[in-house]
Amino acid sequence: MRLRPFLLAAFVLALALPAPAAEWIEYVSRVDFFSVNFPAQPDVRDIQYETEYGLMLPARVYSAADGPNRYSVTAVDFSTAEALHTARSKACTGYPDVCGNRTRADLRGAMDNAAGRLLTRAARVTDYGYYNADLVEGRRLQLVNADGTQTFAAINMHANRLFIFEGTVAPGSPPPSLFQQSVGFVDTDGNRIRYAEIYSNAYPAPPRTR
Repeated sequence: MRLRPFLLAAFVLALALPAPAAEWIEYVSRVDFFSVNFPAQPDVRDIQYETEYGLMLPARVYSAADGPNRYSVTAVDFSTAEALHTARSKACTGYPDVCGNRTRADLRGAMDNAAGRLLTRAARVTDYGYYNADLVEGRRLQLVNADGTQTFAAINMHANRLFIFEGTVAPGSPPPSLFQQSVGFVDTDGNRIRYAEIYSNAYPAPPRTR
């Protein structure tokens, strides 16, 4: 049986086309209380995160890939920071300026310290500024890495948890909008939180609209 020329051409073209990308998922963590879109179920690994003032805090890295593009969320639990700093301060035998309790500075500076680490990478900074996700304040960064890839990062602090969202895409690719624009924060039941005004981790939470 001979295929007609136009059928043969269509068959060859179909073979040449790339397979469609897997559908993205809305991932909700009821352990670290955030939600974000990933291209697949993320791998999760436990790490220790060193704060600006030397505490080693429990953290998790959630990561997934879509071809050459990589996506990750680092979630750091600062809920024990006050107790750890208080114990360290009480045990200190140095001068008061050395032994002071660094809780407030560590919490208030967590987002800027995380941003500073990104800014010291071997990359060119193309954007850095203030932003919010669902009215939870944060910082945003865009970097062009040495290999030409671009990293779009967002940093938030919510309920004494630090979140570092990173999407790195291949040279010439559009921004990772499906990842960037889906960032949110959830309660213990996994429901997305909406505030009536800007939330800052340094102050009492504003009223919620849901």
